[in-house]
Amino acid sequence: MSLIHVQNLTKQFVQYKRKAGIWGSIRGLFHRESSLVEAVKEISFDIKKGEFVGFVGPNGAGKTTTLKMLSGILTPTTGEATVMGFTPWKRADEFKRRFALVMGQKNQLWWDLPVVESLEFNRVMYDIPKTTYTSQKDTLVKLLNIEHVLETQVRKLSLGERMKCELAAALLHRPEVLFLDEPTIGLDVVSQQNIREFLRSYNKEEGATIILTSHYMEDIRRLCERVIIISTGMILYDGDYQRLVEHFADSKLIEMSFREEVSRSEVERFGELVEYSKTLCKLAVPRNEVREKTAQLLEHLPIEDISIREESMEDIVSDIFQGKKLAPHDNPPRQIP
Repeated sequence: MSLIHVQNLTKQFVQYKRKAGIWGSIRGLFHRESSLVEAVKEISFDIKKGEFVGFVGPNGAGKTTTLKMLSGILTPTTGEATVMGFTPWKRADEFKRRFALVMGQKNQLWWDLPVVESLEFNRVMYDIPKTTYTSQKDTLVKLLNIEHVLETQVRKLSLGERMKCELAAALLHRPEVLFLDEPTIGLDVVSQQNIREFLRSYNKEEGATIILTSHYMEDIRRLCERVIIISTGMILYDGDYQRLVEHFADSKLIEMSFREEVSRSEVERFGELVEYSKTLCKLAVPRNEVREKTAQLLEHLPIEDISIREESMEDIVSDIFQGKKLAPHDNPPRQIP
């Protein structure tokens, strides 16, 4: 049974144009040129209860627009969607009490108030009983390690501290569905790791269904078993994270250092040269030839050290965005029933 169901969801915006200069402004008062921008194009997918799904795409791909439709902020042009049985854009009170949306570049906390007062405001807004509020607040404060900032004005928090407090405020009412839009954007490595660990724990302990958008593939790799890749408003891939690597990364990388200088031509005959210097190089080799090529390299070249690794997820996803990984023989994107 799907907790989130999306069928042929489309969102179009009218974009108005104005010529430069004062005369362009005056003409715009009487005649406005416009064009239709299709931010999301007939996307379809289903998400089951408890899934942690990564939503990946370049800027302008339609990720945030999709989350805004699923949370009821935007109404789609065509198509249908249900979240926990509710149509999001009808904005039923019961629906709004059962989900949360956290946007890394938007504040829900009151800028001039101490954190604890923003939390209290959310308690009143969601009509949370005081005993339940106190218990949930104490749990979140401990998990997120924010006790030392509760009396601090939001404006004086660091970015990492503010994001932790944003999560605490969003989760006070224990939402069943959590939409996260770039929650780690701009954070340092330690803060990113803390947020990831908390989200992983919350997903497992609460059974919450989470959709995460992020430009940091490390977020997706560490948290999501399933990935949906979207570009120019269309779904390019929907499936397992591991299958994404196996299906689209048709080669592995062999990195080598040499005891003595080696010419480019000596190395090129073993595979596609990705990086080269006289004592260090990197080769891309078809997956099914790695063992054979490695043996040949060790036999014919003065190798001091050698390692084999997968293509980086960033490179794979970048190639998918650019159409390099969608050859005619590839399977079409998988829609989860």
